[in-house]
Amino acid sequence: MGVAGADLDKPMQAVRELRRAVKELKLKALRIVPWLWKLPPSDRRYYPLYAECIELGIPFCTQVGHTGPLRPSETGRPIPYLDEVALDFPELVIVAGHIGYPWTEEMIAVATKHENVYVDSSAYAANRYPPEFVHYMKGHGKRKVMFGTNYPMITPAKALEGLDAIGLDEQAKGLFLGETAARVFKLI
Repeated sequence: MGVAGADLDKPMQAVRELRRAVKELKLKALRIVPWLWKLPPSDRRYYPLYAECIELGIPFCTQVGHTGPLRPSETGRPIPYLDEVALDFPELVIVAGHIGYPWTEEMIAVATKHENVYVDSSAYAANRYPPEFVHYMKGHGKRKVMFGTNYPMITPAKALEGLDAIGLDEQAKGLFLGETAARVFKLI
C-alpha cells in the first residue's frame, strides 16, 4: 500500500494531487511530517487537505513526538496541535506515528478523547515501548494502536524484537499486528 505526500506551500495544487493520487494511483492515505515543514498539524495550510481526506475517505498520517533528525520537535506535540485538528475535523481519521514520545501520555489522551485518532509504533522496537504505551495497548487502547517500523531505519524484524515479552493477549496482538490497520486503511 502506498501513501501520498503534499506540498503545503501550494494548497490547491496539493489537494488536486492528493485527489489524483487516491483516485488514479490508488494510494491509501496522506502523510505529512510536520517538522519537515516547521508547521504544526493545526496550521491553516493543512486544512484543505484534511477536508479532501474526509471526502476521499482516507486517513491523515503524521509524526508525533520528538524528531530523530536535529530539527525542532515542538510541531510533534499531540496537545494542542493534533487535539485541535481532531476537534475541527471530527470525521478525519488520524494516524499518529512514532508513539509521541516524550509526550506519550498526551498522545494516549488525544487518542482516547477522539474516536478517529490512532497511534502507530513506528520508529520503536517493541522492547523500547514506553510503559504507558504498553499499558494502553493492553487495555482500553488495544483497538487504537498499530504496528509500524519506520523502514528502512528500523526493519520489521527489529521493530518486533521484544513483542512477546510485553505480554499482549491474542486479541490485542492480532489488532496491533494488522487488524486495526486493515480496518483504518480499508484494506479489508
